Amino acid sequence: MYLEELSIPIAKLQGVGPSLGKDLNRLGIHTIIDLFLHLPRRYEDRTKLIPIISILSKGGKGFVNTLAFVEAHEYFWFGSQKTLKILIRDATASAELVCYGRNFLANKYPPGVQVRVAGTFTYQYKRIQSSSFDLDNPTHPSEDFSSILPIYPLSGKLSQRLLRKILRQGYAKYGINLKDELSESCRATYALLPISEALRAIHFPKSMEEPDLGRRSLAFRELFSFQIEVIRRGMERKVAIRPPRQLPLTLRQRAIHSLPFPLTEDQYRSLAEIDRDIEGSCPMARLLQGDVGSGKTLVAFLAALRFTEGRIQTAFMAPTELLARQHADNAAKLLEPLGVRLAFYSGKIPLKLRKPLLQALSKGEVDIVIGTHALFSEEVRFANLGFVVIDEQHRFGVDQRKKLADKGIHPDILLMSATPIPRTLALSVFGDLDVSELKSLPPGRRPVETHLARIGNEEKVYSWVEGELQKGHQAYFVYPLIEGDGDLKDAETMYERLQKSIFPRYRVGLIHARLSEEEQRSIMEDFVKNRIQVLVATSIVEVGVDVPNATCMVIEHAERFGLAALHQLRGRVGRGSAQSYAFLVYDPNLTDLAKERLKVLKETTDGFRIAEQDLRLRGPGDMVGVRQSGLLDFSIAQLPEDMELMMEARKEALRLLEEDPGLLRPEHAGLRFILELRFKNATSGGAP
Repeated sequence: MYLEELSIPIAKLQGVGPSLGKDLNRLGIHTIIDLFLHLPRRYEDRTKLIPIISILSKGGKGFVNTLAFVEAHEYFWFGSQKTLKILIRDATASAELVCYGRNFLANKYPPGVQVRVAGTFTYQYKRIQSSSFDLDNPTHPSEDFSSILPIYPLSGKLSQRLLRKILRQGYAKYGINLKDELSESCRATYALLPISEALRAIHFPKSMEEPDLGRRSLAFRELFSFQIEVIRRGMERKVAIRPPRQLPLTLRQRAIHSLPFPLTEDQYRSLAEIDRDIEGSCPMARLLQGDVGSGKTLVAFLAALRFTEGRIQTAFMAPTELLARQHADNAAKLLEPLGVRLAFYSGKIPLKLRKPLLQALSKGEVDIVIGTHALFSEEVRFANLGFVVIDEQHRFGVDQRKKLADKGIHPDILLMSATPIPRTLALSVFGDLDVSELKSLPPGRRPVETHLARIGNEEKVYSWVEGELQKGHQAYFVYPLIEGDGDLKDAETMYERLQKSIFPRYRVGLIHARLSEEEQRSIMEDFVKNRIQVLVATSIVEVGVDVPNATCMVIEHAERFGLAALHQLRGRVGRGSAQSYAFLVYDPNLTDLAKERLKVLKETTDGFRIAEQDLRLRGPGDMVGVRQSGLLDFSIAQLPEDMELMMEARKEALRLLEEDPGLLRPEHAGLRFILELRFKNATSGGAP
C-alpha cells in the first residue's frame, strides 16, 4: 500500500467513535493519511532528567522532567471553581502545580509521596509554576516518561495521550509496511529514510535528531512530486502544435524609432526571447518580471505589434480599471499614430457602447483590446485572438487566465509581474514557464532616495515635501487604513489635516477602494494633470500609477506594509528626470523583523535583491506573485528553509524524466508519490 492510497476514513480505527471523530475532524484529520501527516509542534526529551532550577537559566520558561516530593496541597477559589495546587520540591528547587479540572490528583498524590513530573514551567511573581504537566509513579514510570514525546496540536476533549494511542494503532495497522516509490539509490543520494521509517521517526522518535530527518524525508517526496507535475505540465505545453511562423516587424521598428529614449539592453533581450517563442512551434508561456519602472508594459506593447501587423488580435488584461485605463491611455499615445485599432473594455462600459465594441472585436475590427477581468466573460468573443498579456498576473487565478486564453486557439501568453521573484524560486514554482527579467531602469531615471523617520519626527518630512511642492512637484501620502481605529493614522483623518493644517496652499486629494471607480478615475486624472498636488491614499496606488511629476512618497506606519508593497509604493515616484524621495515613517516600537524589513528598503532600490530578502525574512507564502502558486498548500515542506531541498528534488525529477520520458504521462502508475492527494491543487502558479 502507498501512502497516498490511505484515504481510509479515520473512523475505521478501533476506538474512534463519533465524538472523538469530530475532534479529529476539527484538526483536519479525516483519513489515515491525514493522521500520519498531523505533525507534532514540538518534542519533549523525557529520557533525561531536567531539574526545576533550570527554568531560571532559560529565561523563565522551559521544560522540566524531574523526580520530586509532594510537600503540600493548597486550594484557591471556592465552590464549583475550587482548584487544587500541589506544592512540590526536587533536589534543586520548589514549584507549584496548578491542577485546573484535576482536583482528583489530591487523592492520587498526597503529601510525602515521590512523583515523576514532566511539563512546561514558568517563573513569575517569584514562583516557579506549571499548569501543563504530567505526573507518574517513579518506581514504575510509563513509556511517556522514558521516551522522546511528540506534542501535537489538539482539539476538543482530545488529549496528547489519546492522540498518541490513535497514532500507534494507525501506524501498526497501516504504516509499518508502506511501500516506498523512491528508489534505494535515490534515498541514498539524498540521505532519505524509507516512508515507513520517516513516519516512525516523526511520531515515535528514538532520538531528538530523528524527527528532522523524518520530516526532511517526507518533504523531499512532496517537493519531488510537485516538481514532477510542474515539469510534466511544462513539457506538455512545449509539444509542437503549429508550424513555425514569421510575423512582420515593420510596425515594431516604427514604434521604437518614435520613442524619445532608447530601449534598455534588458528590454531588447526580453523582446528577442519573446520573438523566439512567437516563431516557435508551440505556444509561448512566458513570465516577464521586472522592477518597478523597468518598462515591462512597453515590451508587451512592442511584442503585440508583430501580431497586429500579422492580423492577429491581442488581449491585454489588468487587475483594476484604474490600471487598465492607464495602460489604454499609454497605448493610445504610442500605438494609435501607427494605425493600431485600440479598444478599452470593462464591466463599467454602458450597454449602448458595449454592443458595438463587442461586435467589432468579434469581427476582427479591433487589433488590441485592453481591459479588466471582464475580458474573460462569455460575451467577449474574438475573430482571431493570438496573443494574451496579463499584467500583475498573481492577482488572477489560473482558471480566470485560462478562460481568456481559451478565447483563442493556442494563443501565446505573456504574464507580467512588477514584483520580482528570486530566480531560484521562479524556476521552482513557475517551472513550466520561461522567465524573462528586466533589471535595468530606462535612461535618465535616478534611484529614489529612501529615508526613515520615527513617528513624532514627521514635521521634518512635511517640511521637505513642502520644499518639493514649491518647486512645482507633487507628493503621495499613504496610510494603512481608510478610517481610524484609534491606534493608527488613517487616510480620511490625515486628508483633513494635510489639507487644512499642513499644506493649506495646495490642493489635497483622497483616493481609496471605497470610492467608485469613476471617482477614482477622476481623482487620478486630476493628479496626473497637477490639478491635485498632494494625493492621500491607501495601498490602492501600489501598482500602475505613473505620474512623472510626483517626487515624494510618504508612507506612514510603514511597518504595517510588507516589503514588496513598500517597494511597489516607492516605485510610484522616480518616474521622471527629477530626483525623488521616499519617506518611511514608522512606529519606534518595532519588532526585529520590521526593523530588518525597513533596513532593506533603506539600503537598496534593487527589486530583485529586495525579493531575495523578502524570501529570507518571511518565506514565499507572503510574497506577492507566489501567494497563488500553491506553496502554502504544502503539508510538510517549509520554504525558504527547504529551498535547497526543492532544488535537489527538481534535479532528481529532471534526471528521472530524462531517463524515462514516459513517466510524464499523468496516468503512469509510477508517479503515485506521497501527498499527491494533499497537494493536487498546489501547482496553480504557472501557465493556464
